[in-house]
Amino acid sequence: MLVRNWKKVVLLSLAVVFALGIAGFFFVRYLEHARLVNHGVTEELIPVVSAAEVADHYDAVVTGTDPEGIAAAISAARNGLKVLLVDGHDRTMLGGLMTVGGLNMIDLNYSPEQPFFLPQLREPKYLNEGIFQEWYDQFDGSAFDVNVAANVFYKMVKNEPNIDLLMETQAMSPLTDTQNERTTVTGVALTLKDGSRKKVTTSAIIDATQNADVAAEAGAEFTLGREDIGDTNSVMASTLVFRMSGMTQEIWEQLGKHEDTGIDRMSVWGYKEAKEYESSDPGKVKMRGLNIGRQNDDTILINSMLLFGIDPLDPESIKQGIETGTAEAPKIVEFLKKRFPEMATLKYDGVASELYLRESRHLKAEYRLTLVDVMENRAHWDDIAYGSYPVDIQSTSDGRIGTVLMKPSQYGVPFRTLVPRTVDGLLVVGRSAGFDTVPHGSARTIPVGMGTGEAAGAAVKLALNTDMTLRELSGSEEQITALKKQLRKQGMDLSRPNLPEPEYAKHKDYAGMLVSANMYLTSGGYENDGWGLDGEANVQRFFNAVRVIRSLHPDFFPGEMQGALAGITDPATQQLSLETASGLIASALDLPVEEGKATELLVADGWLQQDTLNRISDQEKLTNGDYYSLVGDLSRRFLPADTVENPAQ
Repeated sequence: MLVRNWKKVVLLSLAVVFALGIAGFFFVRYLEHARLVNHGVTEELIPVVSAAEVADHYDAVVTGTDPEGIAAAISAARNGLKVLLVDGHDRTMLGGLMTVGGLNMIDLNYSPEQPFFLPQLREPKYLNEGIFQEWYDQFDGSAFDVNVAANVFYKMVKNEPNIDLLMETQAMSPLTDTQNERTTVTGVALTLKDGSRKKVTTSAIIDATQNADVAAEAGAEFTLGREDIGDTNSVMASTLVFRMSGMTQEIWEQLGKHEDTGIDRMSVWGYKEAKEYESSDPGKVKMRGLNIGRQNDDTILINSMLLFGIDPLDPESIKQGIETGTAEAPKIVEFLKKRFPEMATLKYDGVASELYLRESRHLKAEYRLTLVDVMENRAHWDDIAYGSYPVDIQSTSDGRIGTVLMKPSQYGVPFRTLVPRTVDGLLVVGRSAGFDTVPHGSARTIPVGMGTGEAAGAAVKLALNTDMTLRELSGSEEQITALKKQLRKQGMDLSRPNLPEPEYAKHKDYAGMLVSANMYLTSGGYENDGWGLDGEANVQRFFNAVRVIRSLHPDFFPGEMQGALAGITDPATQQLSLETASGLIASALDLPVEEGKATELLVADGWLQQDTLNRISDQEKLTNGDYYSLVGDLSRRFLPADTVENPAQ
């Protein structure tokens, strides 16, 4: 009897477990499906109305209606300033590139401290928060519907009675005053939509235009593209976003099943095979993997077309880029429909009206954000925002492929990066602020830009209250402390956890690796594990590295390097010795060298340091770290000492 009862209990228990398993399986499937459902509703675009009258004077003028400018204007207005927010394009909606340009996927900057308990069911924690979070909370995913986003921006601006909005101006130029060889911005000259002209005086201009056009005209100094690393010929490739219609929930979920592809309810990323597209003109346009942002009207926006050879400061070049992309987009769509069966029923539905220009000017600011700052997750005494997005280096205008250099945990963005060295009364926010070209690959993201914009708006109020110039304020620890206090009151999160030193920074060859990374000679990838410091170096890779250095700094390396690999059968598999490496360097330097004497000559001439050579374990079999260190030695001739020696800032 007891045996039979025991068996019944076991069978019943197994049945319950099985039933719970089945229920759990379908519950997980339900949650997965629900996670991918877009609950957004299509909205008509709210007509944007400019101010009926423009005053003669404002406490602050914000030029540019991209998200960074909107954040700056709102912040300044909430601090009691009278603000003019003015756009210099023919846009009819707010949000700039994110809306007019269709760039509806957000490069989110996640906090290193995420919810521990059931994180999959909880909202992630983002850096900075503040006005960015206020705007972002209106959406439900990592991408947004363009009309909804534009309407949210407009409502936020219209809710601030201290903001006068002026759209569709034909031109805007700074008014300046120069005394004692110092230029101060005093206002802005506007050509309005109807052709009439208006001069407005102001205590400060916050330049949120994508290319910092107003700041440049005022006399602020910049580097262009990759100039700061010696590359004077290229910037990151541009993109024209294109649209496809006919998206359904079934198709959306099928997209997410594609190999090595990620998905949430509003974004799909992956589809690396898209780069197989055979361009009609590979010198001008190519494809990369797909970034797909969903809309609420059953359309999708795709940010994947790379346009080369576009001058971001030349309107005619930009126009030609749009024409090239517009002609190519339908061909790309046909390829996608044939290559990927799940896209077969989708249709081409046009392109954005504005080009996505990733890079142009980089401000020569009171402080320039460096790769060291990002790779070491550095904090600064005047940090007013934080970033954590990967250093995403896109293909360049000359067609060279891009890379994900590394993934920081959390680095600080100093207020000084917004302050021009040579012009007073001016702040620059957004991608053209004081970021070196390589860390710009991370800091150019919208959440960081909106954080700096919010700080800029509050800083103008503080400068007026203390009768200080913005430059003076940027050097005052007391006032920066007050600025941070105000930003926290506004809802910004300026906290920073204690972060461990990255493992790669502890390596004996880290300093050389840092220099090499700054020239794109190595990368760590999304997991920071691709540096290969202790891996075996080969002759071909080092030869390629020396050629890159030579191309960036031809004045130092006049040698043609022809025949440098003579006698080496397979340089890609041959281990690199110190003498071979030295011979390749001597070839780039155009130095005549006796056989077996190249290293000795380079040490004698100061190109290589004996201390560096002493750290090499096996001079017949160099590691990648060894070769990075040799590059670090060479860089002492053509890079500033602070870049090479990597001091704390």
